[in-house]
Amino acid sequence: MQNLIKPDQKSPSAASTQAKEDRHFVTALARGLELLACFRSGDKALGNQELAERCKLPKSTVSRLTYTLTKTGHLDYVASMGKYRLGSATLALGSAMLARLDVRQLARPLMQELADFSQGMVSLGMRDRLSMIYVENCRSQTALTLSLDIGSRIPLASTAMGRAYLAAVKADERHEILELIRQADEVQWSAVQEGIQQSLDEYDQLTCCTSFGSWQKDVNAIAVAFYPGNGMAPVSINCGGPAFSLSPDFLLNEVRPRLLELVQRLRIALGNTS
Repeated sequence: MQNLIKPDQKSPSAASTQAKEDRHFVTALARGLELLACFRSGDKALGNQELAERCKLPKSTVSRLTYTLTKTGHLDYVASMGKYRLGSATLALGSAMLARLDVRQLARPLMQELADFSQGMVSLGMRDRLSMIYVENCRSQTALTLSLDIGSRIPLASTAMGRAYLAAVKADERHEILELIRQADEVQWSAVQEGIQQSLDEYDQLTCCTSFGSWQKDVNAIAVAFYPGNGMAPVSINCGGPAFSLSPDFLLNEVRPRLLELVQRLRIALGNTS
């Protein structure tokens, strides 16, 4: 596996500056979308100060954005809290996007079958910045205590799902993402880089990535990523759960062959056998 970071790579900050200088780039629109992306699974409502901290924008700018997004229905203002929550317009966008995901509909019965076999949870995820977002989720009866569900975010760098995505994308895109990860936490970068490199190496050997306690010390998981076709970015499918019930040996020896078969069946169903 090649080195993770190219010495002569242009930094994402420079690329962002170029994007903002592009006459076709609408900065206000981009900021509005960034603000909506600040809402995470589990957030009931956020105030302007919280949004300003997450977006790294002046509070005055955030106030104008939240006012506008409230008028368009993308945010609802909760007067009793003095905060905002996502509005129905964002729900319509998300629902329309999920409805068009053929891979999600095709994967669900196969994912449920694997979840029942493993007695764990099987999820389908897509990348958003430095996170993976669950767009489909199946679990066995014994895994009902796991709190993750559709819309949940997990970190790209330390999870099997995120690392599988990194292994699947082209080298240039991988280097750009890794540089963003480095900039987000330079203090921990050395350890993070080592973990990612180990996963990329094992992907070459196992055709899957693992996370045995890397994300949460009591959670084990394996994942495979692939291109669903139609110009879409890679998606990842993981299988994981509590370490006491899903050991590394079980995941690699029993679950991995079934996960690889699941992905191959999806590729065939989607007409993408490359």
